Parts: sequence; C-alpha cells; structure tokens
Amino acid sequence: MSSDNDRKTPVEIAVARHRRWWLAIVVLLLLAVVYYLVFVNQYVVAFKSQNEHFMHGSIGSETATGPPYWVFKALPVMYADKLGPEGWSRFGFLYEKPGDDLPIGVSRRVVSGVERVWLNCSVCHVGTYHLPGDPVRHLIPGAPSNNLRLQEFIRFFIDVGRDPGFTADALIATIDSPKVGGDLNVFERLVYRYAVFPRVKNAFLDLGTQLDFVKRQEEWGPGRVDTFNPYKALQFNFPMDEAHISGAALNGSSDYPAIWRQRPREGMNLHWDGNNDSVAERNLSAALGAGVTPVTVDRASIARIEDWMWDLPSPPFPVAAKIDQAKAAEGKTLFLHYCADCHGFKDANGYSYDRQRFTRLGKTVPLADIGTDAGRWTSYTENFAAEQNLLYAGYPWRFSRFHKTDGYANHPLDGIWARSPYLHNGSVPTLRDLLEPSAKRPPVWFRGSDEFDLAKVGYRQSAGADAFRYDTARPGNGNAGHEGYRYGTELPDAAKDALVEYMKTL
Repeated sequence: MSSDNDRKTPVEIAVARHRRWWLAIVVLLLLAVVYYLVFVNQYVVAFKSQNEHFMHGSIGSETATGPPYWVFKALPVMYADKLGPEGWSRFGFLYEKPGDDLPIGVSRRVVSGVERVWLNCSVCHVGTYHLPGDPVRHLIPGAPSNNLRLQEFIRFFIDVGRDPGFTADALIATIDSPKVGGDLNVFERLVYRYAVFPRVKNAFLDLGTQLDFVKRQEEWGPGRVDTFNPYKALQFNFPMDEAHISGAALNGSSDYPAIWRQRPREGMNLHWDGNNDSVAERNLSAALGAGVTPVTVDRASIARIEDWMWDLPSPPFPVAAKIDQAKAAEGKTLFLHYCADCHGFKDANGYSYDRQRFTRLGKTVPLADIGTDAGRWTSYTENFAAEQNLLYAGYPWRFSRFHKTDGYANHPLDGIWARSPYLHNGSVPTLRDLLEPSAKRPPVWFRGSDEFDLAKVGYRQSAGADAFRYDTARPGNGNAGHEGYRYGTELPDAAKDALVEYMKTL
C-alpha cells in the first residue's frame, strides 16, 4: 500500500501536467517539421553555370507531370524491345557524354519525398551537327532541336499505360534489376506497389485518353512539334474528335525555334504565326508545353534561363574557311535588297534588329501573300487565344498578349545556318533549296541526319538508317510559298549561291 508520502502533491501534479503539454507540443512541432520537409518542401539540384542550369535545371514540370526517377530509369529496360540499346536516345534525347545519368532536357526534383524527373526548356532547344567525315557530334545550346521525336515519345507512354504487361510486379522487378540498380528496400517496394505504380499507370492511361487524337495526325518526324493541339487538350480539355477539329487544324506540326538573342526580339511578333509580342509570355507558355502548370511553375528558374538567353549570341558558322568571301560580299548587297526589310541585316557592326530601318521585321505577312503551308496557322484559333489569356489569372504575369494573326511572322535570321530545315514547318531542307521556287524544291527527302552540308547549308537529306521520310504532299508538310521575285527565287543561280554565302555569316 502506498503511504501518504508517495502521493503526489498538487504542485507535482501541476508540474507533470505542464511537462506533458510541452512534450505534446514538441512532438507536434517535430511532426510538423518532418511533414514540411518530406511532403511539402521540394528539393532541386542547383547548378552554378547558366548553361548547366539551362541543360539540367528544373522549371517545375516534375511536380504535376513527371514520373518518379526510378520509373524513368526502368522503362527503357522494360521496353528494350521497342527502344533497343539506345534507350531514351531512340526518341532523340541527347547526352552530353557517355554514361550520363539523365539526358539533356530532363531535370529532377524531390516532391512529397519522391524524386521525380521531367522536361525542361533544353529538350526542345539544343541542336546538333557533325561535319562530313568527322563523327564528332557538336551541341548547339539554344538552337532548334533537330533530333527530338516528341510524337513517338508521347505514343510510347500511351502504349505503356495500355500494356497489360505493365504491372507493379514487373516494374519493381525491373527497378531492382542490375541494369537499373534501384535496390528498393521493403518499405520502398510497398510504396511503389501501392502508391507510385497506381498513380503512374493512371497518368499514362489519362494521357492516352487526352491525346488520343495524336494517332490521327500525320507523323511529326524528328525536330518537329505540334505545339497547340496537345496544349488545347491538356490545359483546356478542348474536344479533339473529328467533329470538332478539321484536318488542316489537326496537322500543324512545325520546327522548334532558336532562342538566342531574345532582347532585341521583345516587341516583335513571336512564334511562327506572331501570336504574341512578349518574350516573357512566350517563355511561360512554352514552359506549359514542357509540363509545368500555372501552380507548379518555377518562376525563379525560368527567369534565370531568360537572363541567359536574353543576350545569348548566335553560333558562328562552323567552318569559316568554307565561306567564299567574294561571293558573300556580292550576297550582302543582294540580301540588303531582297531580304533585309523583313529579316534585318548584319554588317561589320553586328546584326541590326532595327525595326525603324527594317519596317517589316517582326511583323506578320498575310497567309495569302507568304503562301506557305496553312496548317500551323490554322491550328491556332481565336478561342484558344482567349483561353490562353486566362492562364496565370491572379498573378502579375497573367497572359494578356495572345491573339490570332493573319499569317506568319518575319523573324531575324541571326544564326540561320543552325536552324535548318527551313520554313516554319521545316519542309525545305537547305537554304539553297529555299531560294528555288517550290516546284524545284525537294518533294520528298529525309530528316534525322545531323551531318551538315557546308555548301547548301542544312542537314544531309538522303536516306539513311532511321531517317524520316518527309513527304511534302502530306497535310501540314507543304513546301510552297516564300517564292517569287521579291523572295529571290527568280534570281540566276550565281546570285542565289552568293546569297547563301552571305547567310553563312549571319
């Protein structure tokens, strides 16, 4: 039996109760800190150099769209029958050096305690070339991607989602295999089986539902993208069945643009059809295409990329000795006469983007006048522009500049050698071909090579392994337009050759 001496005094009882309250408060605070650190706070890899940040930095696309890191690593092994030994390179993804963990344009971010990966700006804006006889591939940051096969990449994820063999058991076994090296512990396997896999499976199935129309489209091929139709479906749930979209609007695939020297482009009509004159809005819109949402977008990261490309110089022609200076001087005079009013001009002082001097620079040319393929222009509609201008509502950077135009925009031609193929839809393989009337341009040729043609300026267009057969007769692929006297296609051959030599210097 306890004695009265064992009985706690009122003071001791009060102190004990006080301690329990404090203990409870401390435990709750610790749980809140853990919850914040694991489930709320996000972690990204920081890069010191602007170039590395552009290549690998996160812009916030992983949060809403990106698969877990180990899923991304496992899929090329699970589906080696489709991707082969190339893995993600099968879709044109680039690696800076052999053995790199992730391709250029794929960033990582820890979200809710899970490391996830997805796309950033560089996936669409790093070009490559190699010179004849030299197998070394050169990267051009800021150039249009000439390798990325985005449509095939999308179709792959849709097929994975619908594959009965894509199961939690198969995924976990592949992640733990020596080729992937995930080595998940018991807890992680439970998380993957009951949380990660169901979400990934459903995301792939949803993607297949939303982008089902892609199977009705013409092949995009390497280095081309249908910018706005997936945008309509994913951001705004536009109906994309045959009753709601015409064949012309369905096939608006175009080349990626270059993104260097953005400062002088501010105020020009941007995009191929000139639907916006704000570089910042254009960039935020492009980020949506990479998978961010108005909620997840990492504004600071995108601002850092904007700072980098604001004055990023265009790349010089890769072999200066291959420029015939005498012809280039002749071509300079011709360019000033035929091209400069729409595209600006370069002399000893550098490229001039002066829109007071070159009055048509940065403005649109009506479709009836320019005469190029209407698919890209048709795919962008007034209804879609209205929806775009509602994005980022409530923020100072809300969109307000998107609008439907009457044609395609005139852009500066700085670094034009690194932007082949030509016209907005990449339907003309070389600069020299572009100076011919459409009846003399190649009607069928092959995309996918990055071997550079130093004479005609463009990529090799002959058939080769894994080359994409580009047929200009297919919807959206037309190579007509930008022809006639004022476009220089009626000049004699020697004058056209001189123009090409000058354009190598831009």
